Order: sequence, then structure tokens, then C-alpha cells
Amino acid sequence: MLKKIVLIAGLVLSCCLIAGMFLSFSEDGKSIVREIGASFQSIEAVGLPDSLYFANERVPLENFDTKESLDREMLVNSYWHSQTIYLLKLSTRYFPVIEPILKREGVPDDFKYLALAESGLQQLISPAKAVGMWQILEATAKEEGLEVSPEVDERYNVEKATLVACNYLKRSYATYGNWTMAAASYNIGRTGLLKQATRQDRYNYYDLLLGEETGRYMFRILALKLIFQTPAHYGFDLTQSDYYPALRFREVEVDSSITRISDFAAQMGTSYKMIKYFNPWLREASLNNPMKKKYTIKIPIDGFRTEAYIKNN
Repeated sequence: MLKKIVLIAGLVLSCCLIAGMFLSFSEDGKSIVREIGASFQSIEAVGLPDSLYFANERVPLENFDTKESLDREMLVNSYWHSQTIYLLKLSTRYFPVIEPILKREGVPDDFKYLALAESGLQQLISPAKAVGMWQILEATAKEEGLEVSPEVDERYNVEKATLVACNYLKRSYATYGNWTMAAASYNIGRTGLLKQATRQDRYNYYDLLLGEETGRYMFRILALKLIFQTPAHYGFDLTQSDYYPALRFREVEVDSSITRISDFAAQMGTSYKMIKYFNPWLREASLNNPMKKKYTIKIPIDGFRTEAYIKNN
């Protein structure tokens, strides 16, 4: 019995000590003040601009639903600190690749944020089997002349995939007559968007009732645009050295088979890992190339040392 009393008393004392770490009572015993976490970071609502444009097309922020939809995505992306910082760092590696292609093809520069929204500038595979930074389906890739095979999948080639995306967006623009609808069609498909526009007798994205994903799609793109144009304004204080440097490489043309990519990498003074990183469209450990097709393979300059990339960028 004595042992039980001692045990209970010990448990009570332990609980009191633990509670004392978190709570302090006022002298009258009526109020409780938390000591741990007493100093909280100020969390504020995100300010929205008075006016906003996507591809030179005005966003109707005077509409309460448009404004609140943008506000939602701004809150998600400005307070998802780790993800947004990572995307900011990565943007300086891939935006310089995407931007000149958009310009050359006559597609507004704002569409680089569409790629950001689609994949976070990463080589992903979606549940629908869309692949790469631009999330291209196999049928679309083959229609556009990209090679998709067990050994080679050019949807992972950033330059070629960007060109395919441009062609799709330009055709959508021809269908709808505005870039905002063209962007939305990239998510839902041209047929799906046209069906909803016809059903609702509205051909403006901001007037359409769409599913959750497509209904949020443009607002995520707009939120990313706002944050990436002025990151410091939204609390992302990065220095130039924080951003990832552009990849430096030379190009080698190959029109024969490569029995082992690891051997090829060694001959080029690099590693299998780096060959795959610079050329993610190479999907296997070899390249049979029975048709003797000419491929351009990127070879990293300065080996693959981080300090060399920082020094030369």
C-alpha cells in the first residue's frame, strides 16, 4: 500500500513539474499564462495588388470571387515557406532556358509560371502519366514529333518539351482568342474547357464555374507570378548566392549506339549520375539507337563540382 502511495505521489509530482514548464499561474490563481511560445511570430494577411495582369490580360480583382480566389493561393504559396524558397532557388536554373523559347515562339513570358505551377520545374510523372516539367501526355508528345520509347523520352528534354507546350498554347489561343483561357485549357484540355464555356455561355475564365483543380489553376499561376517578381515583398529574403546557378555544359552529337552510358560518361570525364542529370531524357543505362538517329548529349563543364558552377556563374 505504501509503495502505491509513493508511486502515485511521484506521478503527481512529475505531472506538476511538466505542467510548470508550460504554464504559470497569476497570484489569484484565476489566469493562466503560457510561458513557452510567449513570443509568437507575427502572421499577417497577404496584401493583394490593386491591379494585376496575366499575359497583358487584366485580372478582374473587383469581383469578390476573383479576389478571394487569388487571396487563397497567395496565402498557400507565401506561407508554404520551404516549398516556395526551393522553387525560387530553382527558377534561376530553368527560367533562362524557358524564357527565350517562349519569346521566339510568340508566347507571353508569363507562361513560365505555368510550368512552375505544373511541376515545380521538376521532372515529374503525374497520376495521369503526364511527364516532365510541362507535364505532357504521351499521345500529345508523339503528335508533336517527340520520341517516347523505353530508352528515350524527349518529354524530359526541357527545350523540346517547352516547344511542344508553346505549340499547344498557340493553338488554344487561336481557339479562345485570349491567353488566360489558353492557360486554363492546358489543365483541363481544350475540349473540356470548350464544353464548360458552351454550357455556361461564358468564354472568360473568371466567369466560369470549373472543378476544384482548374478553378484554382490560374490563381496559383498568378500567385507564383506575384511572389517571384518581388519575393522580398512577401518575406522571401534571398541573396544572389542563394539561387541555384545555371548548368554549364558542352554538347556532343552521337549517331551510334552507346553500350554502357557509364563507360561513355567516364570517357567524357564525368559520371553516369551527371549524364542522367543533364540529359534526363535518356531513360536506360544504354542507348541502342538502331536507326542511327543523331542525339545531342549535354556534357557538364568543369566536371560536376559545385564550386566550379558557382565560380563560373
